[in-house]
Amino acid sequence: MNVPFKVDLEGKVAVVTGGSGVLCSEFAKALAYCGAKVAVMGRTKEKCDKVVEEIRGFGGTAITVCADVLNKDEMISARQLIHKELGTCDILINGAGGNHPKGTTTREHLFKEDLEAIEGVRTFFDLNPIDVEYVFSLNFTGTLIPAQVFSRDMVGKNDAVIINISSMNAFMPLTKIPAYSGAKAAVSNFTQWLAVHFSKVGIRVNAIAPGFFLSEQNRALLINPDGSYTERANKIINHTPMGRFGQNHELLGTLLFLVDSKAAGFVNGVVIPVDGGFSAYSGV
Repeated sequence: MNVPFKVDLEGKVAVVTGGSGVLCSEFAKALAYCGAKVAVMGRTKEKCDKVVEEIRGFGGTAITVCADVLNKDEMISARQLIHKELGTCDILINGAGGNHPKGTTTREHLFKEDLEAIEGVRTFFDLNPIDVEYVFSLNFTGTLIPAQVFSRDMVGKNDAVIINISSMNAFMPLTKIPAYSGAKAAVSNFTQWLAVHFSKVGIRVNAIAPGFFLSEQNRALLINPDGSYTERANKIINHTPMGRFGQNHELLGTLLFLVDSKAAGFVNGVVIPVDGGFSAYSGV
């Protein structure tokens, strides 16, 4: 495990939604490495099982939980299973989310000729509200429902924490992806709201906003078949003062800091960018 430091999570139960994904699988493994019993939650059993096997391979404790974050009944059933197998939740990582091509415009800017219904060009006017709603629900509602279900375990506990996964899009909306940008902005706002709402019952709520990390979801958009950067990737790199994409393990320090009450016990309602300086750079 490429963990920058170790915190004491012995006896804690962590639930990681989107736990089979590139970033959240690293989160699940890091939490387990620090002693937490981890529920790796996702919709595809085989992918979750692979993460669980890796965790068990270094002596950690983990189980697969197949459930859809948009289905509250499934979340309730998942909670019951986790209670039986691991115990009640202390740490919730809301990592499920993503974009969809149908919630995306083809071009960064609208040109008058685009109104001629050019084949293969999806403009703002062509976006289907149903597709936009799906992207918004996956990211925002997919954060809200698990928080509703699992925070019941946390009320009155010591050191309970929720960490939501926001994005650079929440700070500055990126071209082409209005639905995803809006949804992640909502996640950041919800993080602040929930931190205030839960402040009297001992639950801290914070968020991590990753900059640009390569994943299965964005690889085709950023890397050409020959391994070179796409035009969009070059724009990102040029706007990132550190001049590169992030590496997955570079999120783990922020994660472990936030879950550790000794280090971050008074940190509440913040959204921490981990972005190589992207959000600090004006481009000039």
